[in-house]
Amino acid sequence: MTAPDPLTELDAIVARARAAQARFEADGSQERYDRAAQAVGWAIMEPGRNRHLAELAVDTTGLGNVPDKITKNHRKTLGLLRDIQGVATFGVIRDDAATGITEIARAKGVVGAIVPSTNPAATPANNIINALKCGNAIVVAPSPKGVASCETLIAYIHAEFARIGEDPDLVQMVPAPGSKEKTQRLMETCDMIVATGSQNNVHRAQTAGTPAVAVGAGNVTVIVDETADLAAAAEKIRASKTFDNATSCSSENAVVVVDAVRDAFIAAMAEAGGALVEDEAAIVAALWPDGHLNRAAIAQDADKMIAALGLDGRVPAGTEYIAVPTSGIGPDHPLSGEKLSRVLALYSAKDFDDAVRIAREIQLHQGAGHSVGLHSTNPDRPMVLATAIPTSRVIVNQAHTFATGGSFTNGMPFSLSMGCGTWGGNSVDENVHWKHFLQSTKIVREIPPREPSLDDIFADYWAQAGK
Repeated sequence: MTAPDPLTELDAIVARARAAQARFEADGSQERYDRAAQAVGWAIMEPGRNRHLAELAVDTTGLGNVPDKITKNHRKTLGLLRDIQGVATFGVIRDDAATGITEIARAKGVVGAIVPSTNPAATPANNIINALKCGNAIVVAPSPKGVASCETLIAYIHAEFARIGEDPDLVQMVPAPGSKEKTQRLMETCDMIVATGSQNNVHRAQTAGTPAVAVGAGNVTVIVDETADLAAAAEKIRASKTFDNATSCSSENAVVVVDAVRDAFIAAMAEAGGALVEDEAAIVAALWPDGHLNRAAIAQDADKMIAALGLDGRVPAGTEYIAVPTSGIGPDHPLSGEKLSRVLALYSAKDFDDAVRIAREIQLHQGAGHSVGLHSTNPDRPMVLATAIPTSRVIVNQAHTFATGGSFTNGMPFSLSMGCGTWGGNSVDENVHWKHFLQSTKIVREIPPREPSLDDIFADYWAQAGK
C-alpha cells in the first residue's frame, strides 16, 4: 500500500480546521469562545496533567527542569486567562455615535503556530487560548523535540472539549514526524502565522506570503548602577537566570555593573549562588567546543552545567550559575550573545553613561528590540535607557524572566512571545496576546461634517513661518 503523501495529509488537516472555524464563528458566541479558551487552560493547568507535561518536556527535549516548567505552565496560563477574562471578542465591540462607526469582531481564520522546544506545552497552550478566544481554529507546528509534549497537550485539550461538546478539529497539529516541508505548507495555507523560536523559523514565517506575527531573538542585558539595592538585584538576577535552566528568551545573558559597586555586587552575587569564574577563554572553549553551543551545558541543572564546563571543584558548593568577566562584544566574542545556559557575561562600566553604551553595543550585536533591565533607585534612569537603546521593554528592579512576559506585579500582558519591533525585524513591538488574533469589520455611517478651515490647521504655523 502506498503511504499517504505528507503534504496531502497536512492539507486535509488545514481543510478540517477551516471548516471547523467556519462553524465556530457562524454558531459562535462570547460564551462559547470563552468556554473553549477555559477548556484549554484547564487542560494544561490541572495539576496531574501539568506535572506530566512538564516531565515529558524535560525527558524528550533535555531542556529545563520539571518544577520550573510546572510553575511556567501554571502561571503563564493563569495570567493569560486573567488577561482575557471579560474581554469582548465576539459581535459588536465598539459603537461610537460621534464617529458613526460600529466595529464588529471577526476571527482571522486558521492560525498556524510555530512553537519552540524550550516551552513545548506553555507556548502552544498560550497560542491556542488566544486563538479560540477570538474565534479562530489553530494548527500547531512543534519543533521535532516538542512533538511528544504537543501531542499530549492536544489530547488533553480534546478530552476537555469532549466534556463541553466542542469541536476537536478547532485544535490540531502537524502530524509526526515533523518536517520543514510540512511546516512550510502550513505557513503557506493558513490565514495567519504566529512564529516563536529560532530566527530561521521567524524568517521563513515572514517570507511565506501569509500575514505573520513573529518575534525576535533575545539577549537580555541588565545594568546594575551605583544606586541599586545590590542584595535585591543579586537575588532577582539569580532567580531569573536559573529559572527553567535559562531556557527563556528573557533570561539575563549579560550584566553590566558600574565600577563603584562592582566588588560589592560580586559579593552579593556570591551570597545568592553566583560564582565568579575569571577564565573567559576556558569557558568559551567549553561552551562552544565546535563553534556551537555545548548540548551538555545548555538548559541544564547547575551540577550538569558545571561538569560540562570542567568546573567541578573550581566553584563553591551550591553554585547555581556562573558569571564570567569579559569586555568583548560582537561575533568574535560569543559571551556577548545568547547562551541558553546558567552562564552570565559580566561587564564593568566606568559609570552609568558607560554602562548604557555597553548595553547598547550588546543589543546592537544581538537581541535588539527585545528587552533590557535596570537595577537602580534613580527614577530618571529608566527613561535614559528607553531613549538610548533599541529596545521594546525596559524592566526596572524586577527578575527579568518573570517580568518581561507578564507578571502579577506589573502590567505587561502574559505571553511567551515577545515582539521586538523593527529593531528585531518584527512588525509588532508588544507581547503577543489576544489582540493579535482578532480583526474587525467596521460599519461606517454618515455624520455631520467636521471639515476644518485652513486657519484652524495653519494659524500657529503661519504665525511662526509666515503665510
